[in-house]
Amino acid sequence: MRLFTPEYWPIHVICVGMIAAAVIDWWKFKVPNKLTFPLIVSGWVLGLANNFGLGAGVDGIGGGIGSALAGTCVGMGLLLPVYAIGGMGAGDVKMTMGFGSWIGAFFGMPDGLWIIFWAFCAGTIVGGVIALVMIVLRGNYMQNASHVREIVGDMFQSTGVGEIADKANRRRPRWHRLPYGVPLCIGFLGYLFYLHGF
Repeated sequence: MRLFTPEYWPIHVICVGMIAAAVIDWWKFKVPNKLTFPLIVSGWVLGLANNFGLGAGVDGIGGGIGSALAGTCVGMGLLLPVYAIGGMGAGDVKMTMGFGSWIGAFFGMPDGLWIIFWAFCAGTIVGGVIALVMIVLRGNYMQNASHVREIVGDMFQSTGVGEIADKANRRRPRWHRLPYGVPLCIGFLGYLFYLHGF
């Protein structure tokens, strides 16, 4: 399996970082800045090292600082709308930015950006499946249907994003929360395994 070959060490780093973020999110419902910011910045450092021929490109692939920054921006852009309306925490956004930073630096553009996008889609699907399982196990169908109606109603009846986020935060104590770092980690790493046969 290519995952265990030394030249793929940047994938090892981001896998460990994502798993650590998921475990902490499951435990504390928060992904700490002490983990996410070093992941983001070290991805930029890898990209910069690639610019000077000191990085970790494999088989002719690899991106510079521009690819690392682009990956960071794509990671942020995918989750920022959900964060803005109170649907997830800032740590999940920064976790995805760290993933984007390393994937952009390692795979370059445009391949890295597509990997970030499709890995995000996989994480979203995993999150939906986990949420459905949680609903079935808890059996709170009417309560969950009521929450969905309220959320959709907020999107059409509120005056702006800030008001939607405020309403979401007021409802938060009533929710059975899903630490979204977990499905993001499963989706992101699962997609890497599937796509590249690690």
